[in-house]
Amino acid sequence: MIFDLISTIAFGFCGAGVVLLLNHMLRGRLPKWLMPVVAGAMMIGFVIWSEYSWFDRTKAVLPPGIELAQTYESQAFYRPWTYARPFVNRFSAVDVANLRRNDEIEHQVMADLYLYTRWQQLSRIPVLLDCEGQRMAELVAGAEFDDSGAILNANWQSLPTDDPILSLSCNT
Repeated sequence: MIFDLISTIAFGFCGAGVVLLLNHMLRGRLPKWLMPVVAGAMMIGFVIWSEYSWFDRTKAVLPPGIELAQTYESQAFYRPWTYARPFVNRFSAVDVANLRRNDEIEHQVMADLYLYTRWQQLSRIPVLLDCEGQRMAELVAGAEFDDSGAILNANWQSLPTDDPILSLSCNT
């Protein structure tokens, strides 16, 4: 986030510098209000570009084996342009390269779910997915398993049949 702030300020200075240079070349013929307007427009333009390109830039550097599951779009009143076109500010991904299955409980899959959110640290959540029961349980500290590998104290959440996390994990 600090780099976005620094970059935004730098774009403002660049815009002001261009107007200053043009004004010098035109011997002071530009109106005085043009410099702050251009600086502000450059800063707003950079922020908008940064918001809309964050998802594509982040998705492009996902490690091999991590597949995109779901995206979440954002709209806000203080970003009026988002009502015309919402932008993706967070998404979830599944580590399909490291899915773990138990031979005794074939319909259950352990997976790592990654939650990417703009301006927040990456979250990795180990989950257990019941492919037949269409449900998911987070494997938080204190999760216990019996001798066969079945989870004992799971807090199951029902998932819709078309859930992308369930589809990615169970069909891979």
